[in-house]
Amino acid sequence: MSTKEKLIERFKKQPKDFTWDELVRLFGYLHYKGYNGSVEYSEEDKCLHGKILGLKNNLILYEGNSIDELKKDFETGVESYLDRCKRLGYIPEKPYSGEISIHLSSEIHLKIASYAEDHGISIDAFVRDLIEKRLESIIAT
Repeated sequence: MSTKEKLIERFKKQPKDFTWDELVRLFGYLHYKGYNGSVEYSEEDKCLHGKILGLKNNLILYEGNSIDELKKDFETGVESYLDRCKRLGYIPEKPYSGEISIHLSSEIHLKIASYAEDHGISIDAFVRDLIEKRLESIIAT
């Protein structure tokens, strides 16, 4: 039996010591139409719940007593949000636009700009490369 199958069997028994890390390894995140949602478990309510991640101006919550119910409520939440935006003529908010803003000391900014210029790349390309390499090293471990 695979690790995932063992976790599923363990989860079905709803043990009190089932951890968040086990749940994330088991379920990860929900994905639907470009939206990502968390998966959390409420021991008090004995149900799964979550929220759409990365939205600044909207809060979309969902819940269920099973993974299928959670997934259905998540997808219904996304559809309801998109339908409401369409009805009202709003552009739906998209999580994680691909743009971030960071604040650095002027000394670090100068070092980055100098390095990028010396190597014929943009500051964005330099920072993006650093972040990608760091994430690869974190995820690989």
